[in-house]
Amino acid sequence: MQADLAVVRCRALTGIDAPPVCVETHLANGLPAFNIVGLADTEVRESRERVRAAILNSGFEFPARRITVNLAPADLPKESGRFDLAIALGVLAASGQIPADALEGREFAAELSLSGALRPVRGALAMAMGTARDNGKRGGRPHAFVVAEDNAREAALVPDVPVLAASTLAQVCAHLCGTGAGLARAIGALPSTGAGADYPDMREVRGQAQARRAIEIAAAGQHSALLVGPPGTGKSMLAQRLPGLLPAMTLDESLESAAVLSLTGRGFDASRWGRRPFRSPHHTASAAALVGGGGDPRPGEISLAHRGVLFLDELPEFERRVLEVLREPLETGRITISRAGRQAEFPARFQFIAAMNPCPCGYRGHPRRACRCTPDQIQRYQGRLSGPLLDRIDLQISVPTQTEHETLDGPPGEDSAAVRERVRAAYQLQMSRQGKGNAELAGAEIERHCPLTDEAQGLLRAAMARLAWSARAYFRALKVARTIADLAQAERIDAGHAAEAVQYRRVLPGA
Repeated sequence: MQADLAVVRCRALTGIDAPPVCVETHLANGLPAFNIVGLADTEVRESRERVRAAILNSGFEFPARRITVNLAPADLPKESGRFDLAIALGVLAASGQIPADALEGREFAAELSLSGALRPVRGALAMAMGTARDNGKRGGRPHAFVVAEDNAREAALVPDVPVLAASTLAQVCAHLCGTGAGLARAIGALPSTGAGADYPDMREVRGQAQARRAIEIAAAGQHSALLVGPPGTGKSMLAQRLPGLLPAMTLDESLESAAVLSLTGRGFDASRWGRRPFRSPHHTASAAALVGGGGDPRPGEISLAHRGVLFLDELPEFERRVLEVLREPLETGRITISRAGRQAEFPARFQFIAAMNPCPCGYRGHPRRACRCTPDQIQRYQGRLSGPLLDRIDLQISVPTQTEHETLDGPPGEDSAAVRERVRAAYQLQMSRQGKGNAELAGAEIERHCPLTDEAQGLLRAAMARLAWSARAYFRALKVARTIADLAQAERIDAGHAAEAVQYRRVLPGA
């Protein structure tokens, strides 16, 4: 390679994907200048001053030549300071201060301070996953990934990617020159992912046998659910205990969930590795807060809940247009955010749980408190939820008011560990049969994996006609019946399983 040209590898971020970027640095004769090209955002263009100061303060010489840095491919938007380290190394290699051939087989991502210290960047885990995918395609010796120390533990969670942690630019240069102690490989110590660890326990929910049963079904098949009942009946308690009933996350699911969290400003907390996310945005949240957005698209609540639970309390209090944005990701498990200059796609395979009162005052159907709402008020309140949205909710669960004795003196409920064991057995059946949860079945898969007895088929057909179900509602009820049969370890769906599934779609009109 020519002494005045160097190529350093880095990665951009487009949604959860991390496409490779070649940082090409060329030094030419002429008046001193420092230009960065290749669809660079303001944050990237500002790196010129950070790089200049970091090189000088690290004891190197900044070349007084015409410097051109090209971030290829040119049509891929680049943002943030993650290219700082790669640009600085390109300048040093092109000027002959570090060996250019030492840059081969390595990727770099870190922001530089003016002193030359390395600062962490968002998306380190997503970039490490991109390196792992490309390593698998290349074969041979895998590329190493050099990051700031504060990003090392996060990036090292990805197996088969050598992650090297550095604290300063000078330390990276010493490693590339073969002097000093070199960079140590970061170890991604994975905490235990035992299902149910540190989650609230179902034992604390007294009574509510039918609602508890429905939450167990929702956990076993990963179905969406709507809890309807007066205030203080335990709707939020049941929703908060759902993550502790779900099967343990696989390595791939844990990586997907952690990678989405790494794209936020806070980054991913490695101590929460393997825990199902539980997101509960306030009802004043906007549509952009739920699906994500911005000039440089960031994930919203539905993506941050990926492989976990999205809980919307006081569902009718959300703006209707905000709720309608849930319809597509509930079906597809992904969300695509389109802007004038770029597109970003984020995963959104979440379990949707919502809670609401039966009327504006909350006491419709209460045995001891009178409802103050008129029929017109109740209709308008429930009408805030559109038919198409209700159609996509698998279970509608009534959570009635209990007596004082049931609430205060009743025996504790069955604990989460016992429920989780039944859920795990049912989920293992689904994975061995179809490789996914029942809620994700679609098209011909439903017909193949949901065999019905004649009585069950007749019952579901009759319910579809009497309750004016859409085809979507019918197949969602069929998938719920499949989960009920799995909990009973039954091969076929019988009339009892179908009848129980039907009763979970009769709480509100429009479903």
